[in-house]
Order: sequence, then C-alpha cells, then structure tokens
Amino acid sequence: MRAYLYDNSEADQRELHDSGIPVSIEELNAINVQHQRLKGTLDEQMKVVEQLCVERSYKNRDEIHISPKLLPNYEEKIKIFFTEHIHEDEEIRFIIEGSGFFDVRDRLDRWVRILVEVGDLLIVPAGIYHRFTLDTSNYIRAMRLFKEDPKWTPINRPDADGNKYHLEHLKEIGPLSFC
Repeated sequence: MRAYLYDNSEADQRELHDSGIPVSIEELNAINVQHQRLKGTLDEQMKVVEQLCVERSYKNRDEIHISPKLLPNYEEKIKIFFTEHIHEDEEIRFIIEGSGFFDVRDRLDRWVRILVEVGDLLIVPAGIYHRFTLDTSNYIRAMRLFKEDPKWTPINRPDADGNKYHLEHLKEIGPLSFC
C-alpha cells in the first residue's frame, strides 16, 4: 500500500501528486480508513472477500470497469468522481485489475492520496470527504460491495458539512493530528 499527502499541484488529477510525505496504515486506521492487500490467486482473494461480506453484512455487489473505451463520457465522469463528496454508507472496493487513487481527508483536512492496485481492498467510512480518479494507465476493474441496495448519491462539499454522517465521522476520529 502506498499513501501520502497530496501535493495540491495543478497537474492532471491522474498524476501521482506525491508530496513526499508518507502516510502510514496506522494513520489511515486513525481516520477509519481500512486497507488490506489480498494475496494469492483471484479465487483465493475472492474467498477473503466472501468472508468479509459475511462479517460486515454486505448483501450486494457489482463490478465497474472504467477506461476511456468502456465508460461513456469518460472525461466528464472522471471529473465527477474527483469532486469532493461524502456518502452516507461506507464505500468498499476490491481492485481486480488496473489501478487508481482514492483521496481522503485527514483530521487536519489535508488530502491523503491512496494508490489502489490489483489485490487491494479498501474500506472508506461513511461521512468522510473523499474523491476517486484513475492513474495515468486510465483503467481499473473493481468490485463494489454494499450492505443494502447500492446508494450512489454523493453529497458534495460544502453541502455535506452539516450532514449527520459527516459529523459522526468527525466525532469518531477526534481532533488529533497525524503529527
């Protein structure tokens, strides 16, 4: 897993944007972001995913394939995915092929960029500000897991600032910094 503070440059969102300041898995856990690199074959990885579904009561799933050839209006959609927002459900992704970036806000409201690659399982809690983009490979195939029917309604900033799920997330992670 590779996570670091985002450099906030004006370069294409699909570039690394690596500030040179790493963020550890412990720091991600402190903001309730969970990451696991699944080992073995896809069949072996899927057994772990199935166990997670049982443990966390995920009832539904789908797969998304994102690339310029596979997603209509690709450039427009990738910009929408990169708009800062929250969801009222946790967001769970298992990366089957390709790679991309999830950016999440830390306790100091800084962007933390998380590179997701084949075998990565990422759980982003409800109420955390985040965004997604592909990397320069422009391709990802990911499984999305849901507790109930998929809810895809993003609540953009600043509209989500007073949202109860966002406020609960902030209360859970507390005011401590990564420093």
